[in-house]
Parts: sequence; structure tokens; C-alpha cells
Amino acid sequence: MTSWDQLFREPEPIAIIVLLLLIGSLIQGMRRGASGSARRLFFFVWEGLAVIVCLVLAAQLTNTLSPAVAKWLTSKVKVPLHDLSGVEQAWYTLLTSLRDFALLRYGVLFLLGYLLLRALAASIEPLLERAVEGVLRSGKEEPMAHLQGRRSASRAIGALIGAAHGAGRSFVFVVLLFVYVSLVPNGWYVDKISESPVYTKAASWLSPVAGDVLAGQGPVLAQAVEAQFKQILQRKYEIIDYAIPAEIEKAALYVTKDAQTNEDKARKLYDFLGTRIAYDWDKARNYEEQGIWKEQTPPETFDTRKGVCIDIARLYAVMARSAGLEVRVVTGMGANGKGGFGPHAWNEVRISEGDNGWIPLDATWANTGNWFNPPAFDDTHISDA
Repeated sequence: MTSWDQLFREPEPIAIIVLLLLIGSLIQGMRRGASGSARRLFFFVWEGLAVIVCLVLAAQLTNTLSPAVAKWLTSKVKVPLHDLSGVEQAWYTLLTSLRDFALLRYGVLFLLGYLLLRALAASIEPLLERAVEGVLRSGKEEPMAHLQGRRSASRAIGALIGAAHGAGRSFVFVVLLFVYVSLVPNGWYVDKISESPVYTKAASWLSPVAGDVLAGQGPVLAQAVEAQFKQILQRKYEIIDYAIPAEIEKAALYVTKDAQTNEDKARKLYDFLGTRIAYDWDKARNYEEQGIWKEQTPPETFDTRKGVCIDIARLYAVMARSAGLEVRVVTGMGANGKGGFGPHAWNEVRISEGDNGWIPLDATWANTGNWFNPPAFDDTHISDA
């Protein structure tokens, strides 16, 4: 079995950091003496307990409040129908994201709850500090002859307490590394951390306690956070294009007037845009060759009858909402016909309830074949989210 002295023979970052924490804490303990070191150790333990208690209480508080906050936001948040300024777009993007994305809402409420509880815990610390100072300074005055010996003993005891404090700091540091490696197994510097003898030794102790739980849930949680963050970024198109111009609404209602189902409505709008809107090759070339991008609103796409993929997807979304459909703009990568992929945008529309009620469509490609919920849609379209 590898001994601890062997772990430090070959210098490596994790071992060096742990060694510095131990030596630094030991030196601090010697300088402060027994009473000062005991005080620091007490508040180190207090801080640890306070963090754990606040985290648990914040989680319980968030579990209770999150459904109520979602219900309140659903009833209160209504995006105005007028053209929104940049500040209004950001504000309503945040509010609607908190309303619709449970993970974001949980994270924000958890953070606010934790900060509030930590503030309450911090307000108690002055009382604890006075109590600890009173205990450490209690006792009778001793003759001067005994002070020198007591100082030496105090430094020795302080060094021991400092070493214990350093061990605690090192343990917290390694636990944080363990959580990071477990939750983000493909993250930055994970390979180097995993090769560290110090980390390997500590991980062998921690794995039976929490390793399976973290390793099983971490990647899933990380993927969920990443996917929801990308959905929040895409939410901007819904907010920017929330106001529906009268002429677009009129056209959407006319196109879908004979539709019997949501799928019929979605298909008729797909056919309408696929035959009406031409792909703007000049705009695409200007962006690809010169880096010049022309922002285009759905009314401009509707009036000029041309645009690139994101313009057509945004116009489809506005017309679909006009017809009473739930729709979203999806950004990602689309097949370029040359064996590769390039930036692309399309739509998803809900035709029935449930997670399987959403179907994909690509009105930009409508004149090249059937891209209304075809069987192999995912082979040519890779969503960012």
C-alpha cells in the first residue's frame, strides 16, 4: 500500500497544495499560540457546520417555494405586445425563463435562500466570538516567571491545533476536487487530478461513501444544466418576436382556416413559407465571406419574401403563434450536403400533449424535399440544446 511519505516524493500540483495548506496552518498555529489557534479552529468548524446547515435548509426552502413561484409567475408574467427595448427583452427573457425552466428557477431560489441564511448565520458570529473569547481568557493571572514557559507550551499546542486545522482545510480541498471530478468527468484538468497520488488515496476513501451517487448523477445533471442554458439563450427569439404584426397574423389565420388539427395547421404554414420565402444567398455569402451580418425581423422577411434559415424559422414561429400553436425556434447544426455540418436554424411545434407531442420541421429546406417531421430528421439536424 502506498504510504503518505511516498505521495510527496514526486512533486505534483495537488500534493504541493495540500503540503502548503498543512505547513501554512502549522506556522499560523505556532504564531497564534494555543488560544489563538483554538479560536481559529473553533470558527473553522463553525463555518463548516454553518455552510452544511444553510445548504440543507436552502434546499428544503427551495423545494417548498419553487412550485409556488412557478405558479405565481405563470399568472403574473405577461409579455407586452408592443416592440420591446433591449432592457425589456432581457427582463422578460429572465422572467419567462424562471417561469418555464425548473432547473434555472431552482438554482436562483436556492442561491437566494442560501445567501439569506448565511447572512443570518453571520449575524450570530459576534455573539459566539465574545463567548469564545471569554472562555479562552478566563482563569487567574500567573506570575511573570511562568509566562515564558507557558508561551513555549502555547506555541507547541498552537502548532498541533494548526496542523489539525490544516488537515481540515486539506480534506475540504480534496473533497471539492472529488466532487468536481465526479460531476464533470470530462472537465478541465480532470486527467491530471485523477493521476495525483494524494487525490487517488483520498478518493479511495470517499468513493464508498459518495462516489457512486455523484458519478451516476453528475454527468446527467451537467447535461441538463447545459441543455437548459442553451434553451434560455434561444428564448430571446420568442421575446424579440412576441409582438405579432397584424398583416402576419391575418396571413397565418387565412392559411390555416381550413385546418382541422394542430398538425394540419403546422403543415399548412410549412407549405406556405416553403413556397413563398426564397433563400437569401447574397446575405449568406456576405456573412460567410466578409463577416457582415444583417439582422432581419419577421416582418422584413414577410415583406421581402427572402431570408436565411434563422429569418425563416423566426417568421414561422410568429405565424404559428398567430394560429394558436406552441412553437419554438431551434438553433444548431445542419447538414451541408458535402458530408459536413454548418450553423442552421429550424422549428419545433407542439401538435399534442406530452413530451412526444413536439415535432421538428425545416421550412428553409422545404423546396428540397419533405422536411416536415421526416423519420431521419435528427440525422441532418443537430440541436444545440
